[in-house]
Amino acid sequence: MIVVAKIGTSSVTSASGAVDAEAVGRLCAQVAAARAAGHEVVVVTSGAVSAGVATLQPPGGRPQDALTLQALSAVGQHRLMRVYDDALAAHGLACGQVLLAPHDFGERSQYLKARATIRRLLELGVVPVVNENDVVADDEIRFGDNDRLAALLANLVAAELLVLLTDTAGLFDADPRLVADASLVEEVTAFDEELLAAAGGPGSPGARGGMASKLAAARIASWSGVRTVIAAAGRARVLEDAIASAPGVGTVVLPARRRLPARKLWIAFARPPAGRVVVDAGARRALVEREASLLPAGATAVEGRFDAEDAVEIVGPDGEVFAKGIARLPAERAAEWLGRRTAELADELAGELVHRDDLVVLVDQDGAAPPGRHLGVG
Repeated sequence: MIVVAKIGTSSVTSASGAVDAEAVGRLCAQVAAARAAGHEVVVVTSGAVSAGVATLQPPGGRPQDALTLQALSAVGQHRLMRVYDDALAAHGLACGQVLLAPHDFGERSQYLKARATIRRLLELGVVPVVNENDVVADDEIRFGDNDRLAALLANLVAAELLVLLTDTAGLFDADPRLVADASLVEEVTAFDEELLAAAGGPGSPGARGGMASKLAAARIASWSGVRTVIAAAGRARVLEDAIASAPGVGTVVLPARRRLPARKLWIAFARPPAGRVVVDAGARRALVEREASLLPAGATAVEGRFDAEDAVEIVGPDGEVFAKGIARLPAERAAEWLGRRTAELADELAGELVHRDDLVVLVDQDGAAPPGRHLGVG
């Protein structure tokens, strides 16, 4: 099987923020074992910014401004990769650095190129080591954390398993730092408000992700038909046990009954929205229950400036985003035809604001809210 294994900053760096060669070595030994057993593994790693901070030791500790953090990532990225290169070479494996930005998922041609490159690396016997391209990332349009990147990557390479390695044993029913008898949630089959509340807030200092972002990533993977395991990076043979579906390995998130094809997953989670279309209650029912196209007759307002072929969020009368799609009309023309029936449209205009083939409903059958409306949010 193809496995995507993501490891967080707190699990690959020491207390000082420097890259922990021993921790990386343990992970790479498990990658080598998985490869020897016939599996293909793609590693998604955090830690570049932390490594840059440890190297330059800026006054006042870790900076907060985006430009300095990007510069620190440039300093730390090659140091991080050097450790991976040495650790994998010890097992006779070569690694290939892959830096991805949201553009690589948001533009279809880039998406296909990224997929082809990573697949070719796997065919060549190389272990792809992936990170967000922090050095040039737009702070307004970014993955937000490597958990989401890993989930999108799992779909891109048609993985069967996503392993999110962290500094806890998995998702607990309460914060184990605050509640002594908190219990590990061993299996997740559906997402509800209670589960999302249990995920809590931010994780370790210096990391962008947390358990909430891991659940959001697991849900994206679930909609791709990918099983996810959230587990402790320090657990012995954690990767082997996750592959083997060993009991107690961590929190297992099962694939959803409803699975999105690759293109719709790309629309839902990899295309940043350029605007919004507000619809009435009848249009919302038609989209959710009948998987209909969004027609001008059901739209009540247009927000933002978008062109045809841009992604737009679709908002119900309650103000909640429940769908996303590719607009067939620019915002100015869409606003002109709000509430009009298709027969009233000018002949040269598309009959739909969003065609059903380009539309994704983001609420589950259980009614749960969408797992992060777009990259860097939620």
